Amino acid sequence: MAEIGKTLTGYVVGVIVLAFALFVSAEEIVANGGTNDDFASGSFLRYSSFCFIRLKCITNIFGLVVVGSVIGFFAAAFGSVGGVGGGGIFVPMLTLIIGFDPKTSTAISKCMITGAAGATVYYNLKLRHPILDLPIIDYDLALLLQPMLLLGISIGVVLNILFAEWMVTVLLIILFIVTSTRSFFKGVETWKKETIIKKEVSRRLTSSNAGAEDVAYKLLPGGSRVRNEGYKAPEVSIVDNVYWKDFTILIGVWIILLVLHIFKTYTSTCSTTYWILNVLQVPVAVGASAYEAVCLYKGTRVVMSSGEAVITWKVHQLILYCCCGILAGIVGGLLGLGGGFILGPLFLELGIPPQVSSATATFVMIFSSSMSVIQYYLIGRFPVPYAMYFVAVATVAALVGQHVVRKIISIVGGVGIADTIRKIKEGQHMGFDNICAYNPV
Repeated sequence: MAEIGKTLTGYVVGVIVLAFALFVSAEEIVANGGTNDDFASGSFLRYSSFCFIRLKCITNIFGLVVVGSVIGFFAAAFGSVGGVGGGGIFVPMLTLIIGFDPKTSTAISKCMITGAAGATVYYNLKLRHPILDLPIIDYDLALLLQPMLLLGISIGVVLNILFAEWMVTVLLIILFIVTSTRSFFKGVETWKKETIIKKEVSRRLTSSNAGAEDVAYKLLPGGSRVRNEGYKAPEVSIVDNVYWKDFTILIGVWIILLVLHIFKTYTSTCSTTYWILNVLQVPVAVGASAYEAVCLYKGTRVVMSSGEAVITWKVHQLILYCCCGILAGIVGGLLGLGGGFILGPLFLELGIPPQVSSATATFVMIFSSSMSVIQYYLIGRFPVPYAMYFVAVATVAALVGQHVVRKIISIVGGVGIADTIRKIKEGQHMGFDNICAYNPV
């Protein structure tokens, strides 16, 4: 009966997803073509021909939505596990397959990242650190970077309005090349270190030599500190696994910045009140991050996720990490990415285990991505039906990814360039907009 129930549930979910995909496909046709006058007059043959053409258009768009949904599903599944959100796939998929312009794709991508991050965070809240008796989410790192990330998001959303579409595309390409290359080499380096550690541990366990215990063993710098091979994280409830003081501060910062953005929608763009509300975000975000930075500097708080307490923080290190948080927010708001492309490699450089790095980056992203979604909604940047549909796809994919992809990991241990150059030569308008003249209606 349980298997039959699961099968029926799967069929029902599939039918709902396909029906909603057809709905958003029809939404696109209704929004872009045809009125009631098309049906008001004409022969039956003309009416039938019109219905056939409209049905064909809906079918074509429906097919594109289905293809995009499949790609988005896998991107959300793997992106949620990796802690990068999947925005690197969402934006090209929405632009090249579904047909949205880069700026709209950026906004819908943030919606998908929010859905995937929400499901992933819910899954991670009850998990423990793989090698230490700690939550898998590092709340000290989150409190240091999340306020600056939210501040960067606000800057990125403004830049998304200001920048030309072709520039958004170029920045995406540059960011993907740099971050993917860096992450690849860091992954290879981490894999080599873990391989050496496993071989050394195996040799020490299997050695029959009486002096085997004297074999020199030194952990490679920058790698994850292995507590012991047989360590198993204890099962705890979500209530006991969350650091509620830090969590409350994060929620408070998010709410304050959200209220400022809502008030900003009731002011005239570029008015004095508009800029005052924008500037007020700075002391809120900087104050929260500065509180955590001072605690880390004085040693009253420590980052234990790397396997040993990092007590000697230098001022320039803390400033650099906060700047990275702002940069990640700008990238997220401008290009529709989750910020994990910046935070993930940063955490790995700190020696944070990949599982903790992914969980912490995703936890921070749920605040930043939800904030950017609200900002995009307030300026009317994305179509709601499409956003709701793709959020549902990303949410389901993230849950599947957490169960399936993590199990696999545990087992296995547009604007073309030529067109842009032509426009530059001809002195054409390159697409930059005036933020003060922007009208979301």
